[in-house]
Parts: sequence; C-alpha cells; structure tokens
Amino acid sequence: MTTATTAARLMRGVLSATLAACLTACAGLPPRLPPPPALAQSAPVQGLPSTADAAWPGDRWWRGFADPQLDSLITRALARSPSLAAAQARVRGAEALAGLAHAATLPQAGVRADATRQRLSENGLIPPRFLGFTWYTQTDLAAQIDYSFDFWGKQQAELATRIDQARAAQTEAQAVRLGLTSAIVSAYFAWQTDQAQLYDAEALVRLQARLHALSAARVQRGLDPEDAATRARLQLSQSEAQSVALAGAGRSQHAVLAALVGVAPADLHLIAKPLPAPIAALPDDARIELLARRPDLAALRWQVEAQGQQVRAARADFLPNLSLSAMAGFSSIRGSKTLAAGSRVFGVGPALSLPIFDGGLLKARYGVSVAQLDAAVAQYNQAVLEAAREVGVAVLDLQRLQQQRMLQQRALDASEQLQRRAQVRLRQGLTDAAPAIASQAVVLAQRASLTALHGQQLGAQVALIQALGGGFQTVPAGYAPRHDSPSQHVPETKP
Repeated sequence: MTTATTAARLMRGVLSATLAACLTACAGLPPRLPPPPALAQSAPVQGLPSTADAAWPGDRWWRGFADPQLDSLITRALARSPSLAAAQARVRGAEALAGLAHAATLPQAGVRADATRQRLSENGLIPPRFLGFTWYTQTDLAAQIDYSFDFWGKQQAELATRIDQARAAQTEAQAVRLGLTSAIVSAYFAWQTDQAQLYDAEALVRLQARLHALSAARVQRGLDPEDAATRARLQLSQSEAQSVALAGAGRSQHAVLAALVGVAPADLHLIAKPLPAPIAALPDDARIELLARRPDLAALRWQVEAQGQQVRAARADFLPNLSLSAMAGFSSIRGSKTLAAGSRVFGVGPALSLPIFDGGLLKARYGVSVAQLDAAVAQYNQAVLEAAREVGVAVLDLQRLQQQRMLQQRALDASEQLQRRAQVRLRQGLTDAAPAIASQAVVLAQRASLTALHGQQLGAQVALIQALGGGFQTVPAGYAPRHDSPSQHVPETKP
C-alpha cells in the first residue's frame, strides 16, 4: 500500500469524522448571528438654518482664510505634533496586525535542519555492543507545510476584523489631525481678536487719561464738582484694567499657539492682522452626508464592523477545526548517507479539534462579543446625536452672532456720527475738548465690542467646520492595509 493511498484513506476518515462531529455538535451551537445592527442612517439636524449653495469644508479648509502666517503655523504643527505621530503609529500597528491575520489564512512552510552528536549508554535499552558503535550523529533535514482549513470562516472574520480596525485607526488619525488644526485656527483668531481689541483699549486709556486731566483742571478751577474728577479717574482705571486683561489674554493665547505648534513661546513670532470675514454655513445635505464626512463617526462605524466580525469568529469556535501537516525530508545516523534515497522520510497528518465540554467558556466568549457589538452600536448612535448637537450649536451661534454684529455695527455707526458732530462743535468753539474726547471714547468702546463679536463669529465658524468633518474623506471599502489580501477579505460595507 502506497503512502499516497494511506494518506487518502486517512483524509477520508477524518472528513467522515468531521461530518459526524458537526451533526453531533449542532445542538450546542449558539443562536443564529444577530440581525444587522440598527445604526443611525442620518443626523437629526432638521430645522437648522442651511444654505443650498454652502460648500463642505475642504481638506485644507484653513487656506480659505488666505493667511500665509496661519498656513505656516499649521504646516509646522502637522510636521512635529506628538499626538499626530502617536495616531500614525497606531495606524501602523493596526496595519501590522492585519498583516498577521492575513498570514494566518495562508499555508505556513518551513525548512528544518539539525545535527546532533550523541553517545549511547552502555546500560541502556540497546547496549552499544549490539549496534557496533557508541557514538553517532543524528542528521535531519526536512521541509514542512501546515495549513488550517477555514470551513466556517473564522480566519476570514478575524482578518476582516483587523482590516476594519486598521480603517478605524486611519480615521482616528484624521480626527486627531482635524482637532489639532481646529485648535490652532481657533487660538490664532482668538489672539488676533485680542490684539485688535488691545489696540483700541490702549487708545481708550489714552483718551480717558486726557479726560481725567481735563476734569481735574475744571475741578481745580471750580467749574465742576470734585465728583466729576473721581468719575473720570474711575473710568480711567476701568480702561486700564481692560487693557491689562486683554494683554494677558493675548499672551495666554500666544502660549497656547506655541504649545500647539510645538515651539517655545519665545520662538513664535506673530504679526497682528485684520480679522477675515466669516463665510461658513450649513449645507442642505448635512442630514445624510454628515455621517460620512466626520472622521470620528467613520472610526466608530468601522469599530462596529470589526465587532460584527468578532461575533462571527466567536461563533465559529463552536465548530470543528481541521488542519493538515505534511513533512518530507531525510533522516540518518550517518552523515554520509543523509541525502541517500534510503534516508527519505515522509509524513502527512490531518488534525481535528472539536470542543465538547468547556464549562461554558465558548458561550461566555460569544456573549461577550455580542455585548461588545451592542455597545459599539450604541456608542456610534450616541456619537451621531453628539455630532448633530455640535453642528446645531455652531450654526445657531453663527446666526446669533451675525445678528448681534449687525446691531453692533449700527451702534458703532451711530456713535461715529455723534463723534463727528462733537468735533464740529469743538471746531466752531461751541464747547471744550471734553465732549469730543468722550464721544471718541464711546466709538472705541463700541468698536471693541464689534471686534469681540467678530472674533466669536470666527470661533463659531471654526467650530462648524470641525463639526462638519473638516474635509475628511471616507476610507474606501477596498482599502487593504499594507499587504496584498484578496478582495474577498474586504467587506463591502463602508461608513
């Protein structure tokens, strides 16, 4: 009887045993796979003001502000950010794990060669005098192939899990990048706002100092009561306190920017510039498109996909596992005959494993995987609600601030008109300088309020851009992390 015939009979016997074991083990199978998870299919943003021609943010959305200084800050931050480097390292780790899972689906082959010099015991089972030698060298040279059959799709499910986790890591890295760029732009415009307000606050301090001097002179001449000088001194102190507060806030924002960029505050040199006009708006298709344009939502969706594959893998543990090992090589106790035909050795052996009694381990593991899937679904649905909340807050803030800014502009226009009239009366000699200086101080205060609203509006615009995903592009379903995995290993579902 040939070796091939023996192996074939052995294989048929194992397959028969496998079929019988399957029929026997069916009663111990867990319930059927749970139905597809009830994931949110849209974001609840109905009723929010939107614009039909509003564009979604681009990948480099900050360039829309046309500020080279801001562009330079973000470029430097992206090149040296530790948090972004850590996220990218997690991506590489997830891709490596996907490579390991892919390797597990392929046959494993190896070559082994060893030589052992050994002395036989003179009092052993076979004394050396019967063999004719005491020392001998055992030489083995063999090639081995191992393969585990994936009848129930466990290996494919584990591979799909790793691929989905690699996709999730990629999208999480994009979320880190978006968070970093949004924080830089927000801090940058907060600093610019502080500088614009500080400019007016310092001018206001100078005006209040002139008013205080004029009031003190009038009191000294007996033209005004002493309370007038006290009120002027109070207004001067309040203006000085406001100036100090704005200068401190500017230094704090400068330090925040330096930390975000990754440099020391002394190495960060900024130039104050006029604030740009806010332009962001909510697109009409945000209800549907938001789910695919938010990196955090996409990452959670891939986690849901990964957990679903984990459930399939846990269910496959209830079923028999069949593997096959084959070996061919040479074995000899004489080195000169190691490669001789008579030294050939062959071996082939299927192996079957089937859980029968495990104390409930497999059921518990399956229950854990189902619970983790339910938790991932709930986390995703909650994140969709949170995303809708962030969008709603940003949009309504933009709308409110725009209305406030329009009203504040009217107040500024009115105060400037009063200032012009006061200047005319001063030139005509109808009054002294105090009313003209006071009206100019009102203009500065109104302009500072308008600047503050402008800065808040820019902050709301950045918040809306971040809430809309900041130009994130969904990782394609055909993405294969750093290895040539067959296309069937990649699920077609995408977030």
